[in-house]
Amino acid sequence: MLLDPAFLAAQLLNSLQLAMLLFLLAIGLSVIFGLMNFLNLAHGTIYMLSAFIAYSVTQHLGSFWLALALAPLAGAAIGLALFVVLLRRVEASGHLVQVLVTVGVIYVGMDAVRMIYGDLPNDVPLPAVLSGTVDVFGLGYPAYRFFIIGIGLAVQLALYFALERTRLGAVVRAGVDDRATVETLGIDIGRVFRLVFAIGAYLAGLAGVISAPVFGVYPGMDVMIIVLVLIVVVVGGLGSFHGAILGSLLIGFADTFGKILLPNFAMMLIYCVMAAVLVIRPEGLIPSRRFRA
Repeated sequence: MLLDPAFLAAQLLNSLQLAMLLFLLAIGLSVIFGLMNFLNLAHGTIYMLSAFIAYSVTQHLGSFWLALALAPLAGAAIGLALFVVLLRRVEASGHLVQVLVTVGVIYVGMDAVRMIYGDLPNDVPLPAVLSGTVDVFGLGYPAYRFFIIGIGLAVQLALYFALERTRLGAVVRAGVDDRATVETLGIDIGRVFRLVFAIGAYLAGLAGVISAPVFGVYPGMDVMIIVLVLIVVVVGGLGSFHGAILGSLLIGFADTFGKILLPNFAMMLIYCVMAAVLVIRPEGLIPSRRFRA
């Protein structure tokens, strides 16, 4: 089966598509933890709420592109409001309190979408221009999945430029590596925190919108994805842009090919990959300097 070039190419593209979605979620979660030492399990809730907002926009206004423009912004606004109103109050309370509070947010978000939309899954239609296929070794591969890969690569390039070539990026990188020194330089680290949190929420919302036509929109989709995202963050290394990329690729490929080669043990394979990485490098593959052993 894997010797078929068309099948192999399709699965490689599927792996890359999943890796791009995981990266969009993992980079925000990883940098937020690295910069703020805050474990935000509600990151997936923003992903889910943005997907439902995109569903509402497509249902009432009939435009996927409008949903793509508006829903991630709504996700960023929700994330920032959540941080300002609730999460910053437990920032210094330790990881246990952070986990309990954000798990509570997960349940509130899940019940909210059930009250509004019901329990059944909903579909977001593909944009007409991307509803066709592209020939890959004689196999028609969905054009929309190429679009997801393109979005992920574009975000990676944009974030690389922002983190490596701008003053804000230098402040963020310095804050992840040594927050105390950044604060002594008179930089308003609180404003940086809010901006990073909003950007992370925006990317989570973007992931929710572009994943909706492929995976559907349903209550609990946040819990399904956040497990993979946490594994990506642990494998890649906390607070690391390059670690988020590498971890996303590794878990994306392990998940896709695990379901093909070992369908009954696909999830176990992902945990085996994580365990193997942690045995060799307990701090992850490419952690920020702050989290290196």
